[in-house]
Amino acid sequence: MNLQKLLVGIDINEQTYDQVKGLTVKGITDNSKKVKEGYLFVAIKGLNFDGHRGIDEALENGAIGVIGEYDINDLKKPYIKVNNSRKVLGIIGKNFYRDPSKNKVVIGVTGTNGKTTVSYLLRFLLEQHGMSCGLIGTIKNTINGVDTASINTTPSSLVMNELLSKSNDDVVILEVSSHGLTQYRLEGIEFDYCIFTNLTQDHLDYHGSMENYFLAKKMLFEKMKENGVAIINIDDIWGEKLEEILIRKKLNVYSVGQSSQACLRIAQINSNINPDIKVRGNCGEFDISFSMEGTHNLYNAVIAFATVNQFNFKVEDTLGAILNFPGVPGRFEKIKYRNGSTVVIDYAHTADAIFFCLNTAKELGAKKVTHVFGFRGNRDEKKRNEMLRISSEMSDRYILTHDDLNTIQYEEMCQTLNELNKQFGNEKGFIVNDRTLAIKHALDSSSENEWVVITGKGHESYQQDYITPTTCDRETVMHFNSYL
Repeated sequence: MNLQKLLVGIDINEQTYDQVKGLTVKGITDNSKKVKEGYLFVAIKGLNFDGHRGIDEALENGAIGVIGEYDINDLKKPYIKVNNSRKVLGIIGKNFYRDPSKNKVVIGVTGTNGKTTVSYLLRFLLEQHGMSCGLIGTIKNTINGVDTASINTTPSSLVMNELLSKSNDDVVILEVSSHGLTQYRLEGIEFDYCIFTNLTQDHLDYHGSMENYFLAKKMLFEKMKENGVAIINIDDIWGEKLEEILIRKKLNVYSVGQSSQACLRIAQINSNINPDIKVRGNCGEFDISFSMEGTHNLYNAVIAFATVNQFNFKVEDTLGAILNFPGVPGRFEKIKYRNGSTVVIDYAHTADAIFFCLNTAKELGAKKVTHVFGFRGNRDEKKRNEMLRISSEMSDRYILTHDDLNTIQYEEMCQTLNELNKQFGNEKGFIVNDRTLAIKHALDSSSENEWVVITGKGHESYQQDYITPTTCDRETVMHFNSYL
């Protein structure tokens, strides 16, 4: 593509624009090692590496030009200085891939908890109605029925535009993280439907405050197409605030909640065995029964139903499909253990999510609940006390163990666990640093009708090696479950 056409929508001076006249770009990348002959290299200053340091390598590999934020005057190839190269990457990605979201139905799902469950349920429901669905998110990316590994919940804007351009799917569903929004990974993409599940304390090490966290999430709703619809859970105080803002802007809002003002009103919730939820709206009054237990999952089901209902399918067909949903890997995933106890594996890594997991186990008749969990290194430390408080109050006992260390040293995390556990000063909790042995201890000491709830990792693989040769929580449980 002609480089001048790629730069449409970017604020650059006329001299720079003339400088690139006649140049043809064969590809774009922000990784200097992936540059090929005729590529345009975009230098981005990241948290751990400054892409401007890779400019020489990019030119050696055949870059036709470079975009960056610094003043550089001595390059042999055209250099285009911009104020924000992250944002520019999205704009030129959109131009290079010919605005791939324009003529495709795109659904964005954001919120602290529930993004993955809602996304998977949406895909299942739409496919049951005969539509093909792509999915880009936490567990994996699926385009045209082909799965690829997911590195981030929300990929870079360049990858996002490339995936959308390759998609022949009728609908593409995106899990949208707050990091992805503030880092312009959604730049250049427009949405037909934007979903807000909830907002609870998380990522404050990055955002600084709940208000900033909310403002980051709100950015998704600024990317709706002209006739786009926002589907919002207004039983969440931040969802209620978001609804007010969007209505003032005269945007299309479809609200879900117990308020009489909700477009789809939740009239009654039964979250025990055979959970269901009674709702009323312009499509009538009916019960939604869901295969995944817990009040939080009933809300996920209602939000997904509200979205699918925008497609004007038969309500009874959608209700039947919801009941047949097979679930999501690592999201309240239940395993029957050989001694008669029930094991739950869940991704929950916030205080609210842990509350819902433990509360659901009790609602389903757990005689005793053992909770196994830990904290991630270099992640929001402010939420740790509340996570431990919830576990201490709601479980019969808890076992603190390791989650991803990231850049934190093993000894430092051991000390952190000891200090946090001492603060609560009760005999209910103790520490087993090896995650697999913590799970084994919980399983071995459980009995029939008791529950072991393991949170934090869900579907994810372990980053550290443990004594037991397993790679994830599910594999660890199944490893010990195979013993006679």
